[in-house]
Amino acid sequence: MIPLLILGLLMQNPGAHGYELLTLMKKRHYKYIVNFTKGSFYYNLQQLEEKGFIEQTHQTHSKNGREIHPYEITSLGIEEFEKLMTKYGTKSEYVNLQFYGALLFADEFDTNKLLELIQSQIDQTEARIALLDEYLANTNESPGKIDYFRRMNENSRSHHLVNLKWFKDLKADIEKV
Repeated sequence: MIPLLILGLLMQNPGAHGYELLTLMKKRHYKYIVNFTKGSFYYNLQQLEEKGFIEQTHQTHSKNGREIHPYEITSLGIEEFEKLMTKYGTKSEYVNLQFYGALLFADEFDTNKLLELIQSQIDQTEARIALLDEYLANTNESPGKIDYFRRMNENSRSHHLVNLKWFKDLKADIEKV
């Protein structure tokens, strides 16, 4: 998935360098789409370059004297982007919260500690909703053009709201017992 994100970002931002792409991924909260670290990002960037999907256009220097390596997507990269779009665009997966694994053994766990875990899930979910609300409040869909990223975030927000209600209901049910 990381290669798709990098290639797509380069199509949207030709001539961007690695740090710019990584910053865009963080700013747009792509961590909710795929787990990535700075290391995994740069590893994938290097792999894309080695495979000929992207290439450095020229080296420049930033204000602090560091080398900057702007990238462009190659024709081979455009083909790979199209393959990855088809690959990921046709997948549909089950909702998989790691919390579900812990919940399998809830009866074997201290009830007060379980309530703390659920509260942690509530807090994290509320934080995600707040981030999505902030993004959605600051973007508008242009007339005549679909903003797919905005729509994706609206959908993500809806899922988080359902999860939040579920966590709160679960906590309330446990507290009644």
